[in-house]
Amino acid sequence: MTTEDAQQRELLKQGWDRFCDQLKAAGDIPLGAKIPSGDLTQVAGFRSLAQNISLGLQFFMENNNPLHPELLHYFDPLRKQGGDNPDAVYVGAPINGSDTYRISGDRGTARYFAVTAVEDGDTPWGGAVAHTLFGKDLQVEPDGSFELICSPEPQPGNWLKTTPKTFRVTFRQFFADWENERPMQARIDRLSDEPVAVNHVTAERLVTGLDVTSRWVSDSLTYWADMIEKWKAQPNTFLSYRQLDGNALDVTPGGEPLIAYWQLPADEALILRVTPPEAEYWAVEFGNYWWCSMDYRSVLSNTNCHYAELEDNGELIIVVAHADPGYPNWLDPAGFNEGYVTFRWMQAEHYPAPTATQVKLADLQASLPADVKTISATERSAQIAARRNGVIQRFGV
Repeated sequence: MTTEDAQQRELLKQGWDRFCDQLKAAGDIPLGAKIPSGDLTQVAGFRSLAQNISLGLQFFMENNNPLHPELLHYFDPLRKQGGDNPDAVYVGAPINGSDTYRISGDRGTARYFAVTAVEDGDTPWGGAVAHTLFGKDLQVEPDGSFELICSPEPQPGNWLKTTPKTFRVTFRQFFADWENERPMQARIDRLSDEPVAVNHVTAERLVTGLDVTSRWVSDSLTYWADMIEKWKAQPNTFLSYRQLDGNALDVTPGGEPLIAYWQLPADEALILRVTPPEAEYWAVEFGNYWWCSMDYRSVLSNTNCHYAELEDNGELIIVVAHADPGYPNWLDPAGFNEGYVTFRWMQAEHYPAPTATQVKLADLQASLPADVKTISATERSAQIAARRNGVIQRFGV
C-alpha cells in the first residue's frame, strides 16, 4: 500500500466516523425535554432525521456543483421538512451568481408556478430571494415549451437575475387538481465554451459532503423545532412569519402563509372558518411538530381551491378531528396530538385570517351552522382514493 493510499483510507475512515457520530448525537433532538410526547411526535422526529440524510447528501455531495447542475426533486411523500406543501413539487439545482444557465423544457400545467434565485444564508434553505419569476409572467410557447436564462446580466425573454450570493435556483409548482395538472419537465445547462473537469466524487468531496450533510440534518431539525415553538406560544392564532418575528426569509414568494399551532385531545375538535379571497391559488396544509406534512397519499391532510367544498355563502369550514366527523373538509391528525396548520393564499387580493374554535366533540354539531354541508362514507372513500391517484400523476410513483 502506498503512502497516498494509506492517507486516503484514513481520510475516509475519519470522515465516515464523524458522519456517524454526528448523526448519533442528533438522535437526542427528538427526545428533548420540550418535544411533545404521548403521540407520534418523537417517532416523526427520528423519521425526519432518517429521511433528510438522503436529501442532505443530494444537496451537499451528489448535486452541489454549479458547474454540473441538475434539476432534482427536493420533497416527495418520503422526504419532507420546512412546512412542505402537499400540493407541491419542489425542484431545484445548484448555480452560482457569475455563470449563465439555460433552463428549458415543458412548463406543465400546475395552477401556481414560480421560479426563484436563492442566495446563501443562515436558514436550512439559504437566505434571501434574489429574484422571482411567476408563472403568469413566464413566456410559454403554444406547445407548452419555455426557455429561461439565469444570469447576472439582463437577457431577452424569460430572465432570472442572479447575484454574487446566489447558490440555488428553485421551482415551486402547486397543483390544485392533483389528477389532471401535469408537472414541469425541464433540464438545466450551464452555457460556457470553457472546458470543465469531470464531476468525480473524490475522497475529499465525499468527506466534505458527509460532514456538511450530518451538520445540516441536525441543524435543520433543531431550526424547525425552535421555529414552531414561536407559534406554540400562541395556539389557535394565525400569524405569518412577518407578523411573528419580522422573518421574510421563510415566506413563499407571491403569498403570505398564515400559520397556527394546534393541540387536540381525542375528545375535542377544532373548527376553522374563513371566506377565501380571490386568488390564483389557495390551500390549507396540515402537519406535525417537525413541519412535515402528514402522509398525503392516504390521509386527508390538506385541501385547496379545487377540492374544498364551500358553503353556499362562500365560507370555508374545516373540521380537525381524530375520527371522521362527516364533514367534507376534514383534516386528519393521523396519530398526532399537535402540530401546525397553514392557510396559503397565493397572488391573492387580500389575506384573511381564519378563526379557530376548539370544542368538545359532543358539542361539534351544535357549534356549526344548521345547514353545514356533510359527506357520505362513499364520498369520503372517493376523496381518499383520488389522493393516491394524484400522487402517482405528480411523482410517477
